Amino acid sequence: MKLQTIEYYFREVGASIVRNRRMSFASVGTVAVSLFVLGVVFILVMNMTKMASALESQVQISVYLEDELSEGGRKEIEKSLKAMTRISNVEYINKVEALKILQERLGEQKKILDALGDSNPLPNSFLVTVKSADDVKKTAATISKLTGVEEVKYGQDVAANLFDLTHLIRVFGLILMLLLTFATIFIISNTIRLTVFARQKEIAIMKYVGATDWFIRIPFILEGTCLGLVGGSFSAIALRSFYSAAVTKIYSTLAFLPLIEQYPFINYLTVGIIFSGIAIGILGSTISLKKFLEV
Repeated sequence: MKLQTIEYYFREVGASIVRNRRMSFASVGTVAVSLFVLGVVFILVMNMTKMASALESQVQISVYLEDELSEGGRKEIEKSLKAMTRISNVEYINKVEALKILQERLGEQKKILDALGDSNPLPNSFLVTVKSADDVKKTAATISKLTGVEEVKYGQDVAANLFDLTHLIRVFGLILMLLLTFATIFIISNTIRLTVFARQKEIAIMKYVGATDWFIRIPFILEGTCLGLVGGSFSAIALRSFYSAAVTKIYSTLAFLPLIEQYPFINYLTVGIIFSGIAIGILGSTISLKKFLEV
């Protein structure tokens, strides 16, 4: 490609953006806002997924024993638990220790236990830790079949609810992504279409004198690329500031939350957002040109 041709392309892009500066500004703003919202939703989904995975990996199985179970029966259950290959640790908690733990958890509200008097309704139990979160359900089912075991519980409800919430956010994010993408493409294609309308006769003449479709198309695609690039860059800068501030704030108050590390995650997201802006700009330009090149 000749240098003069390249200069012509960029000169046309600059003139077109200035000529339609209001629509160009609207296009850049739409791309920036849309991609920012999409980026926030993506960040939320990814962190919710990590939290759910971390919670699942920390799930422990509480094995409650029958009150009438003898010491020999308890030891037999403990032996069976330790023999299971999926289990990494077994801790026995008698009913006295269980009551103390409950009192500590209640804190200032432990007085509500005074109504119990000297009785202790809590059962003896084992606290079982499994090697893999994937083994929790199978292991719990196996333990529940042991003689002398009254009940088996683990935090499956909490994990399941968290995964349901993550799924809901993911679906909502996908729908929002599609809607905002279509809106952005519509705005950019209309911006390019204004330029095409203004140069419709010129384009027809160029076609008749032998100009190829690509020679006519490239300036408009470059214009859409520029609009998408600028909008995506603004969005990426805003997202970097947003995630940095969010991580700092959350860690200062809720340091135990397992958030995704800021780097290199935010760098990958920045690249993805910018390239998404460029792709939207190119697609919007291509759509607006299709009709006018059919001469």
